[in-house]
Amino acid sequence: MELSRALEIITLLSDGINPKTGEIFDYSSPYQNPDVIRALYISKGTLERVIKNKKRERKLPRNAGINWSKEEEIRLINSFDTGATIAALAKQHERTEVAIRSRLIKLGKITQY
Repeated sequence: MELSRALEIITLLSDGINPKTGEIFDYSSPYQNPDVIRALYISKGTLERVIKNKKRERKLPRNAGINWSKEEEIRLINSFDTGATIAALAKQHERTEVAIRSRLIKLGKITQY
């Protein structure tokens, strides 16, 4: 099952609606119990975060989260020392600008963001 479909179902259930029929659950239904509703809202929030994180992962550069090799650090230092911008370095190394700044700080090339 796709996560988006699961979210759709959890949302309907948490709103007290039968996802198959569209009917509102009777007050005696377990889906109208406050604890069940709270649990469904927690599940809904968790699914929303998972979906958001998956979308974000697809947008990250190829090398995001991958350890830096010594060779890559040397290339970063050489490019930085010859005047490459943070944006250009991020593109060149297929990493985020935050990762480039963090590595340059670690390497003693800059002192702050």
